[in-house]
Amino acid sequence: MADTPQYDGGMILMQGLLKEFDELPIESLYWNPFTRVGNGWMLITAGDRKANNTMTAQWGLFGVLWRKYMFQIYIRPQRYTKKFVDQNELITLSFFEEKYRDALKICGTRSGREGNKWEMSGLHPHYIDGTTAVEEARLVIIGRKQYSQWINPDLFTEKENDTRCYPQKDYHEAYTFEIIKVLHRGFDKGNIDF
Repeated sequence: MADTPQYDGGMILMQGLLKEFDELPIESLYWNPFTRVGNGWMLITAGDRKANNTMTAQWGLFGVLWRKYMFQIYIRPQRYTKKFVDQNELITLSFFEEKYRDALKICGTRSGREGNKWEMSGLHPHYIDGTTAVEEARLVIIGRKQYSQWINPDLFTEKENDTRCYPQKDYHEAYTFEIIKVLHRGFDKGNIDF
């Protein structure tokens, strides 16, 4: 096989480059969301084979709500990915090894309105269950939308959060998703410290 990866829209075909994703029971997922989301960043991806987009994020929450395993993400109104999240029931969160930091920087600073983010970043879409994840991810969480609400500046009890994080008054919309599937690549029994 050639040394150059061949992309078929669902898997990079080079022996030993990437292995297939395996499903991980949600209950066996243990990790530190503070370091993985806050320091490691993630990609939020929504859409299908016809149209999709991805964006870098480092704000998010994980826990139990309404007797379901949930995550919550926050998207500002000007982000191009927001329209895909609004239009679709399912989205994915993808997490990466440090070597993909430059690609995540591109996905966080370049807009899909400007061109093809997949080409700009060198990452590839991975189509699964009617939604889109990222092929190079080590961990993918698929979520089904449950609730959304705009951040209301009148409800801040700590006013510094408003002045420090929203000088442009471009408040996030908060989206809550039920975790319906966790996929991993190369982890041993849920230990996803990478």
